[in-house]
Amino acid sequence: MPNSSASDATQTPRFVSIGECMIEMAPASIDGEYKLGFAGDTFNTAWYIKALSPSAQSRFVSRVGNDVVSDRMLAMMEGSGIDSSHILRSKERSLGLYMISLKNGERSFSYWRDSSAARQLADDRETLKAAIDDGDVIYFSGITMAILDTVGRDTLLDVVRDARAAGKTTVFDSNLRPRLWASNTEMTEAVMRAASACDIVLPSFDDEQDHFGDADITATRERYLSAGATTVIVKNGEGDVHYTHDGKTGMVTPPAATSVVDTTSAGDSFNAGFLVGITKHGIAADAILQASAVARHCISQKGALVPLPADMVLD
Repeated sequence: MPNSSASDATQTPRFVSIGECMIEMAPASIDGEYKLGFAGDTFNTAWYIKALSPSAQSRFVSRVGNDVVSDRMLAMMEGSGIDSSHILRSKERSLGLYMISLKNGERSFSYWRDSSAARQLADDRETLKAAIDDGDVIYFSGITMAILDTVGRDTLLDVVRDARAAGKTTVFDSNLRPRLWASNTEMTEAVMRAASACDIVLPSFDDEQDHFGDADITATRERYLSAGATTVIVKNGEGDVHYTHDGKTGMVTPPAATSVVDTTSAGDSFNAGFLVGITKHGIAADAILQASAVARHCISQKGALVPLPADMVLD
């Protein structure tokens, strides 16, 4: 991996994911009923990292409320082995909430997140810096950027740039969600600023084509390489995954999914599979195949966080 002591095979990598974890209302097995859980894009990746590699440290950095539901979220994180020691409490705010609706395996979301405490996660630069100082791999997303105000975005990117300069591997999933932004221009400009601070970028081609107007998947990859990333993995639904890593460019054709029940966490679980794989053996094609296997398993069941079979655990 670029710029990271995590590439030392004798060291267990320390992953730090930054973002928002929300209350999730997901469809239950009985039609019309829902079950309560906790999920969010960067948290989902942190959870799958720990599930794939129990020996790895997987820390989540955010803010939550000072209420009972926030207590339940933190207890769930700790029970899953996630390091929540750098999650601060807010007296005025609580957790955001989203509800999943499913149709033929594809999901749509309804959100209630205006008063989410996670919007304050970058309010204090030194606190944020301390949360990632002992990490090897620092991961955040376009959604992390979107929930912050302008000052918070600048603070986050300043801390991430310093982390990269200090030799940490910085990772970004563009995760384009136009409803969270004032305009497409604001979103795309912020995403490219974030990408310029990172070693690894993990975009999804369909969203990139829609919002950046990329002519093809090569254009997506080259745009992020031009921004300063050294590794770009372009996810492509059920199609070929295109990549550049360690100066080499290639393409991987994953096996097709045999069952699609819920695609809620497809990209998040893929990212975890790739990051764990690339830190363990450094071969991009193998890491992509592993990531695709994790995502296929994830989308075969309902919910964002799906237990993994024993043969998928890498430790």
